[in-house]
Amino acid sequence: MQVSIACNVGGGGSGGAGEHPLKERRPVANTSGGPTCQSKVRAEPLNRSTLLGHAHMKEALGRHSNMKYRNLGKSGLRISCLGLGTWVTFGSQITDEMAERLLTVAYDSGVNLFDTAEVYASGRAETTLGNILKKKGWRRSSYVVTTKIYWGGQAETERGLSRKHIIEGLRGSLSRLQLDYVDIVFANRSDINSPMEEVVRAMTFVIDQGLAMYWGTSRWNAVEIMEAYSIARQFNLVPPVCEQAEYHYFQRDKVELHLPELYHKIGVGAMTWSPLACGLLTGKYNEGVPERSRAAMKGYSWLKERLCSEEGKKQLSKIKDLHLLADRMNCTLAQLAIAWCLRSEGVSSVLLGVSNTDQLLENLGSLRVLTQLTPPLVAEMDTLLGNKPRNPKKVVRS
Repeated sequence: MQVSIACNVGGGGSGGAGEHPLKERRPVANTSGGPTCQSKVRAEPLNRSTLLGHAHMKEALGRHSNMKYRNLGKSGLRISCLGLGTWVTFGSQITDEMAERLLTVAYDSGVNLFDTAEVYASGRAETTLGNILKKKGWRRSSYVVTTKIYWGGQAETERGLSRKHIIEGLRGSLSRLQLDYVDIVFANRSDINSPMEEVVRAMTFVIDQGLAMYWGTSRWNAVEIMEAYSIARQFNLVPPVCEQAEYHYFQRDKVELHLPELYHKIGVGAMTWSPLACGLLTGKYNEGVPERSRAAMKGYSWLKERLCSEEGKKQLSKIKDLHLLADRMNCTLAQLAIAWCLRSEGVSSVLLGVSNTDQLLENLGSLRVLTQLTPPLVAEMDTLLGNKPRNPKKVVRS
């Protein structure tokens, strides 16, 4: 059994292979400062001719930056392959001034995707993000804001994916964000208490009302996503376009086995989070738990316990081996880990969680490392990790 020590918040009939999931359009009804890091590869101007395109998705460089952009699944929405997340940091771990600096550096570097949720810092993350966006005055059409709905409050009706909470929860998020709409609203986990048809109809309603442009899922399994898609097709509703999933060296099965199949069948893309597994993959925990690290924060004793577990010790040992590979490539462990996520089929964007600008610039430098991830090098990493998922459907019996 595979054990991950990454973060877990909150407590997680199809068309043909060539069919575009948004081909059928519905008529519109009337009725989203910590310690510094020394980066070996910085987010410097690159030679554009050296950047390789993604093998599975339409990809292009920005006109005024070296950021790379991909379609969100098979939708027409173009998002930066690196996005800025707000979990743990905005409204909690970092000051509002640092949050503004991070957002500014990210935007100036070509990042156009900003992710948040109603549950992050009890809504303060959305408030902080909204205040910064209002202050900066950037064109609303130049960036993408996503938020997630599920945990909105303590009352029974303020949680889950009922029609009531999806609509009221999203309106609450928009109020905190000071926006007229979000580009993508995610269902922040599945809800056994809400019928799938009710969820899909409510998501379609908020899109028809102009409160969101698209909707997606977060921590849903492939069966649940396919059920939502089938209901949308059956009743001429709007299907989900994206799944938010945890993805890193030690959490691979879902993104590498299940989501690519959904991408090819129904066009659902992957927006992944926790590429550094709460900092594990940066090497910061190789010699223990630093005083100002996430594992040392109040409320994260579970992370410290996992680091000290037998599985955690095995993972830390593999990180030390990957450190030698990163040195050989003249990059940091963080850059290698993020680039490794970006190379995966169907991944539209990887969400970054940073607490200072040095970390952000270091992570943005992963774009240069991506061009060095040749098939032989990826195979070497798979051998080192020893956990490459295998699709039982493709196993040839002797």
